[in-house]
Amino acid sequence: MRVLQRIFVGILLIILVLFGIRYSINRTSGSGAGSVINFYNWGDYIDPDVIAEFEEETGYTVVYETFDSNEAMLTKVQQGGTAYDVIVPSEYMVEAMADEGLLLPLDHSKIPNMEHLDPQFLDMAFDQGNQYSLPFFWGTLGIVYNSAELGEVDFNSWDELWNPKYRNEILMIDGAREVLGIGLQSMNYSLNETDDAKLVEAAQKMKRLMPNVMALITDEIKMHLVNGESNIAVTFSGEAMSAIEGNEDLVYVVPDQGSNIWTDNFSIPYNSDNIEGAHALIDFLTRPDISVRNAEYVGYATPNETAFGMLDEEITSDEANYPPDEVIANLEAYQSLNQETLVRYNDLYLEVKIEPRD
Repeated sequence: MRVLQRIFVGILLIILVLFGIRYSINRTSGSGAGSVINFYNWGDYIDPDVIAEFEEETGYTVVYETFDSNEAMLTKVQQGGTAYDVIVPSEYMVEAMADEGLLLPLDHSKIPNMEHLDPQFLDMAFDQGNQYSLPFFWGTLGIVYNSAELGEVDFNSWDELWNPKYRNEILMIDGAREVLGIGLQSMNYSLNETDDAKLVEAAQKMKRLMPNVMALITDEIKMHLVNGESNIAVTFSGEAMSAIEGNEDLVYVVPDQGSNIWTDNFSIPYNSDNIEGAHALIDFLTRPDISVRNAEYVGYATPNETAFGMLDEEITSDEANYPPDEVIANLEAYQSLNQETLVRYNDLYLEVKIEPRD
């Protein structure tokens, strides 16, 4: 009996050793417990079929979560409750998170598809050398309006939004930097203004706009535009393009006074549990054919130069989504601001949001 027990224990040990070896292999090969990639992205910001294709090709499993603001994403990463492997911060947030030590350097040798990216969107001021990020989408902030309902309207100036005839007509993007930025640029100040007197001036001007604002919202803007529930909105170019697909009477304009040019970027958080998988996912999503599919699905402009050449000319010739160089030259990217200034922006924005509209 004892002999049989020893044989049984020996066999059990062999099984456990073999299982341990297989588990270790799986953690690095893309199938098994170590194959999970936690991906934290903006809402409705990727073709779901692309994720399924990546999983099928690589054996990785993608756990996908979404956020609705850079600040919400930052808080979640800072808390560290979930070890995300890939996140998609905007340009100013890349800079802020890198300064806080919340991002890992990218290994460019594991992302060969980055050779397809347009140099215009690489080595930018917020991340020189692309040490911590690679661009996913880019675009602008502007005004979209219903030309059939409003007729010939000149929205080449932000100031047209204050026209009393638009009372309770405007949907406004819900964000402190965006809303105060409109006030700042309408007075020819910088989007990254830190002078308190100018910030207060911008906030006061935006308070005077509030009677014209129907609501401050985010992802729902395009739905309301398509359904004809609003004739004017301030939103991002990709949201505008999606709305235009559903309502051909809509027109998107970037005011001559200037606006925001932004990039959303792939980054790897400091506490990633699957750095190898993170690089594999970023490389896959930077592949030209995948970039084309995501650009067609989301509606935002791709920074992938090879993918741009593969898109239909009807898309790439649309200056609302791919503005000419002279328009881009008049645009400004958000920069990372110190904590004190960010708090000031948020406090002033709260004052704007609660301003009575009657």
